[in-house]
Amino acid sequence: MSFSFEILHKSSDTGARLGKMHTGHGDVETPAFIPVGTQATVKSLTPEELGELGVQIILANTYHLYLRPGHDVIARLGGLHPFMHWDGPILTDSGGYQVFSLSKLREISAEGVTFQSHLDGSKHLLTPEKAIEIQEALGSDIMMCLDECTPYPATHTESLESLELSTDWARRCKERHEPGRGALFGIVQGGMFQDLRAQAAEALIDIGFDGYALGGLSVGEPKELMIGVSAATLPLLPDSLPRYVMGVGTSEELVKLVALGTDMFDCVIPTRNARNGQLFVRGGSINICNAQHRDDQGPVEAGCPCYTCRHYSRAYLRHLFMAKELLAYRLNTIHNIHHFMTLMREMREAIRQERFDQFKKDFFSARR
Repeated sequence: MSFSFEILHKSSDTGARLGKMHTGHGDVETPAFIPVGTQATVKSLTPEELGELGVQIILANTYHLYLRPGHDVIARLGGLHPFMHWDGPILTDSGGYQVFSLSKLREISAEGVTFQSHLDGSKHLLTPEKAIEIQEALGSDIMMCLDECTPYPATHTESLESLELSTDWARRCKERHEPGRGALFGIVQGGMFQDLRAQAAEALIDIGFDGYALGGLSVGEPKELMIGVSAATLPLLPDSLPRYVMGVGTSEELVKLVALGTDMFDCVIPTRNARNGQLFVRGGSINICNAQHRDDQGPVEAGCPCYTCRHYSRAYLRHLFMAKELLAYRLNTIHNIHHFMTLMREMREAIRQERFDQFKKDFFSARR
């Protein structure tokens, strides 16, 4: 599958970029937000609904699909695209973060990471080569190198050891990756230390990847620190290739990071928070559980054209949520995905029209 990236326009008053990724399953306009479809599904929505909401690309998880139903099963069935009935681009993460966050027992070595399945307790060894094998079997359009997600807080020494391991694993991923089997992105680690981030970026650029991501962020550090690390690291990455900040996703973070030149994001916030009753609106969010919505006949957001807002009141959505009806999760998720897709589309248009700086000012003014 071919892959390329082009920059269509650069903002003259910020670092924001308008671009387009070309993949074997279609183009992706950037900046782009990638909804998380961990187990080959964005929870509660069909692929057709995702397309109608303006979703261009989704993320699926290597760890979960390796354990269930198995990458070999998916490969025999033609790959992830026909398996889940999604004909657009798919990005798969390496599974490294899930190994470190979900596994009851794990042992890290130069070879890889031995972990215990959170499903049945069985033991597995995930190596860089295995991570690429799994992702190629899934038929990913964009694959991620196996890395160790450096925890927060971590000392300089701990962060250095972690990034050296991740850099070695990245080199082995590149050697195992078959050209033409999808793009491969490197992941910059280094904790919260800028000298280590710079070291990691330089090493990955020397290896050579189709795009570069910032990993190890949104792991418990203050938001200001995350933005600061991103601001210092993003300019070190190749200007001509996609820049991806992983696991980040509040509206405020997206706007700040787009202004710094980020092209791609993924996060569970719009979907997970929808299932917890948080609905995003211009200027912030509402909690549909609150009693103030019990008799409210208005939509989640006045003027919102999404399916949920066109047909259902806050009162009904609150009733569904309090009753734990499955429809609540679907309708809430539809609205939140629409909100995030609208935000990204408006940012792309603002960059195109050379008014992104004003867009950013207006965005944060509405929140004040």
